[in-house]
Order: sequence, then C-alpha cells, then structure tokens
Amino acid sequence: MAYTRGSSANIIVGAAALFTYEPAGGAVELTDADLPDLVAGTSYKDTLEDDADFRNVGYTMNGLEIVFQPDFGEVQVDQLLDVARLYKQGMQVNLNTAFAESTLENLLFALAGKDADYSATGTSGEFGDGNPTMDMTAGDIGEVPVERGIVAVGPGSGAADAGLERIYAAFRALSIENVTVSAKRDEPTMYEVSFRLLPNDNASYGKIVDRTIANS
Repeated sequence: MAYTRGSSANIIVGAAALFTYEPAGGAVELTDADLPDLVAGTSYKDTLEDDADFRNVGYTMNGLEIVFQPDFGEVQVDQLLDVARLYKQGMQVNLNTAFAESTLENLLFALAGKDADYSATGTSGEFGDGNPTMDMTAGDIGEVPVERGIVAVGPGSGAADAGLERIYAAFRALSIENVTVSAKRDEPTMYEVSFRLLPNDNASYGKIVDRTIANS
C-alpha cells in the first residue's frame, strides 16, 4: 500500500449544537432508550429539535470541550530508577462550554437547579407574577446536584458527500463548578459551565457516534 501523509477529510472544524434532556416528568439521567432513533437523510439536530424531551440551549461560545482525566497509580521497584508498572486507579470526565443565550432556563441548567425553582409565569399573587422567574435557593444540607442528560451534534470526520456529523451523548451530567452571572458594559452575559460526567451502572459515560446522514 502506498504511503499517504494523511487525510484532510478527518480534520474536524466547526461548532456543535447542544441539547439537554428535559422530559416532562423532570430532570433525570439519560439512557440509550431515551435517545431518538436515527432517521436516514435527516440530521440528528433536526431529530432532537422535533423531540419534546430535548431542549436546544441555543448559541454557545468557546465551542464544546470534553476532557478525559485518567488517574494512574505507580509501582516502583528497587532495581529500576523509573516505575515498573502503571495501573489505572481513577477516571474523571468533564464537558466544558459557555451558554451565550443567557436565559433563565440555561442558568437553571448551568446551576444544576431543580425544575421547581423555575417558573415561566412566576408565582400568582407574588413578585414576578406573569414573568419568567428563577428562585435562587440555597438548597438543603446533603442535597445531591440534579443530573441531566446532554446530547451535542457537530461536524463529523470521514470522506463522504452524503453529510457527516458526530453525536456526543452524555448520560449523567451535573454542574459542580462556579457559575458567574454578569451584566457588563463591554462584554456579553454568558454562563461558562463545566459539567462533571458520571458513569451509569454499566460504567458508561455515554457514547460518541460518527454518522453519515444519508446512510443511517
């Protein structure tokens, strides 16, 4: 086989559309069964847009970044100056982005808040009546952060003329980092957020799928 330097078709450039899994019953972790089926000839972005259980967070800034952080232990022996063996003893995965659409729904998502903390119409007879309102609650001692599923769809890799996309699905995502809300003269208001991804009972954080749209 002749030597080739590489394939430019495998270079991915472009932003991803980000969706959160928010079924009517409240925020829960995402499973394989909750993901809509692929439809031949239809981008998965359109499939998710038509599914009432998924909400598009809209514009993002600084793209989408998934960081895998393995933790390895070391075995040292007397006869070697370096370690003789490494073994995996931990794993952490984070998904980082920034919500450019500073809606209260996105703020609730970024803060891992409860669905009950947000109302599209406010509370009858109280301040905020008729207006979208989010309660800035402290929560309770020992309260567990709310987990939500995340699905992102961006450009894929490979040489094909039928359309390519890469689908990222995270089953359990929760925000445990600081979130800043600002109102500044020379900067847009956006929510920079880092989601910690947790594995499900099958030790899976989710999946990444490279898809040819016309062939699915």
